[in-house]
Amino acid sequence: MTAERSAAQILEAAVHVREAARTATTGATGLDAVLAALSEVMDYDHASLTRWDPLHRRHTTLAGSYPDEATAYIETRLHHDPVFPVLRSPARGGLWLRDVPGQLLAASPGFQEVLAPLGIEDGVAQCLFAADGRYVGMLNVSTRRPRRAPDPARAVVTLLTEALAAAVAPREDRPPEEIAAARPAANARRPGGLSPRELEVLAELTTGRTNREIAERLYITPRTVGTHIEHILAKLDVPNRAAAAARAAAWGIEASR
Repeated sequence: MTAERSAAQILEAAVHVREAARTATTGATGLDAVLAALSEVMDYDHASLTRWDPLHRRHTTLAGSYPDEATAYIETRLHHDPVFPVLRSPARGGLWLRDVPGQLLAASPGFQEVLAPLGIEDGVAQCLFAADGRYVGMLNVSTRRPRRAPDPARAVVTLLTEALAAAVAPREDRPPEEIAAARPAANARRPGGLSPRELEVLAELTTGRTNREIAERLYITPRTVGTHIEHILAKLDVPNRAAAAARAAAWGIEASR
């Protein structure tokens, strides 16, 4: 159905996706409406939007239509799949199934054990990043019918990533005016008044990992890790990361292994 649409029709449908994502960001509607609007951009059999949980190192499905087995794979195993490092590169757009090298598909449990048995022949996986480069989640779209020649929908999916990232990001990552009312109560429950991201970095300090290692685990840059650590030391009024790690241990905060 999408292959028969004009570029103008696809772009008009993309505007509806952006609007659905915007209203989902403000809590006016759910993300199911975003996926419904996306079906007007490209015809699909299954789709999902997931949020990355860096503390538990898994994805959480916010909206989707995949069978249970595929959903479970996306949530708990996809980030270990050999294809995932290719997907996660912020420099690339979405990875379309037809563009994945055969040898990589052969090594992918996600394709061999989940997608292929479903009869999936095409689709796209698009990692979503916040404005500061943090990985916040993923869009997965699959179809049992191979797509024809490249069409405007391919470019449109990439253009929609900013809006989709804002929609799936945890509320603490959204603009200050959207969370100002909730922030005082939330801060009161957090040790040391640290933000959720600072607590994640603090937990990693208890392992003795370097800034680069922490960055790789949390999908942020080493420079961002360093900035978070500076804020943590200032808020906790401790002289160094070892003292911060000791404070975290006293609070029972630790990173997943």
